Amino acid sequence: MNTLSIFLQAPAAGGNSSMMLIMMGVMFVGFYFLMIRPQMRKQKQEKNFQETLKVGTRVVLTSGLHGRIAQVQDDGFVIETLSGKLKFEKAAVSREFTEARFGDKAKAAEKTPEKKEIETEKK
Repeated sequence: MNTLSIFLQAPAAGGNSSMMLIMMGVMFVGFYFLMIRPQMRKQKQEKNFQETLKVGTRVVLTSGLHGRIAQVQDDGFVIETLSGKLKFEKAAVSREFTEARFGDKAKAAEKTPEKKEIETEKK
């Protein structure tokens, strides 16, 4: 019962209001540097990435579709896949599928279609 009365006591008036404002300011600055600023940087990098894509670049879309950029248009891309050409918005491009980004996986994916073509030519 004694500890309960300690927690229920009202804080002393005076310096607490200025301390409360300082703590609120520190919390806002912390949220800015930990949440808002990194998100803005990520959005800027993603927009820059989507603007710098060129024809012939292998990409992975947000839906998981893999393809090669066949045309760059003002409002989107025409992606060439194994089933044909499809038009997508620029925001649908998730990441680039290149050797620099994926290493051995990209090499294996690049060699697979070539091997199939060589095998069909031999027959």
